[in-house]
Amino acid sequence: MKKLLNTLYVTVEGAGLRKDGENLVAEVEGEERARVPLHMLASVVVFGGIYLSPALMQACAAGGIAIVLLDRIGRFQARVEGPQSGNVLLRRAQYRLSEMPDEIVRGLVLGKVANQRGVLMRALRDHGAELDETRRRAIDAAIRRQAEILRRITGAGEGAETLRGAEGEAAKLYFGVFDHLLRSPDEEIRFRGRSRRPPLDPVNAVLSFLYTLLTHDCRAAAESVGLDPAVGFLHRDRPGRPSLALDLMEELRPVFADRLALSMFNRRQLRAGDFETRDGGAVSLSEDGRKTVLAAWQERKKEERMHPFLQEKAPLGLVPYLQAQLLSRHLRGDLDAYPPWFWK
Repeated sequence: MKKLLNTLYVTVEGAGLRKDGENLVAEVEGEERARVPLHMLASVVVFGGIYLSPALMQACAAGGIAIVLLDRIGRFQARVEGPQSGNVLLRRAQYRLSEMPDEIVRGLVLGKVANQRGVLMRALRDHGAELDETRRRAIDAAIRRQAEILRRITGAGEGAETLRGAEGEAAKLYFGVFDHLLRSPDEEIRFRGRSRRPPLDPVNAVLSFLYTLLTHDCRAAAESVGLDPAVGFLHRDRPGRPSLALDLMEELRPVFADRLALSMFNRRQLRAGDFETRDGGAVSLSEDGRKTVLAAWQERKKEERMHPFLQEKAPLGLVPYLQAQLLSRHLRGDLDAYPPWFWK
């Protein structure tokens, strides 16, 4: 099985990264803060104004280490990488099936809705006694309705548009009760609906930040098996959008991102003071808040789960790669259908 390599996150404004032998060295004001062997890295993600030496960029390109540039609040700006080998026959199959995406879309939607439902069921099981009757009933109603959606989309017959509609309906149910899952004592830590560009509350700020990190991992996974990250199935093609990476992310984000965000708020690892409000109402993580999230994200990726299709234990950080690999096997005709990842 593929080894889980590290992602280096650099958040200190004005830091410098350079190559020293076969190592990446991070410096702040001329003082060495970290030294990481290049062979242990899968990618480097930098926030804001970070200096990268030409020698380091060349070494990363040659070694297949992607460099991702984000702005200070975590919005994607650019990705620097060396030549991608790809697989022309696999990509041709990907392009053909992207015109007939129904069955792949079904698998992606099944995985997403089932995992969203799993998050709600786990919250009700673990903390239902702490909720008032109104909230318990609302969560239970969403769980039952999502079960109906799963039954409806499991059978063959629905086209991609119908499946996309079912995915949207399930997401509306899920986020409609998401606030009931929060147990933070801070009044500011509330969820009043999904807001993206920009996030308008702390919960959305964390979700958007985690989704950015997960999208990066899914894009890297797609490229690592030779797929084109720009051509998806559930998400329509759009210039500049990594549609396949977003497809792979959909079934994973309830567990990878949403549950992690809930855990950090409910365990009081994140409080109202970890966020900043900018002109226009945009809310973002402070530098300390961002470090807290990144540390939790790295630990989350190390957790092992049994893969439901492969029947092997694997770190969560490898799941995007495994799903991309299973998708490529389906595109080549080795698997009759794409097997989604179900959280158990």
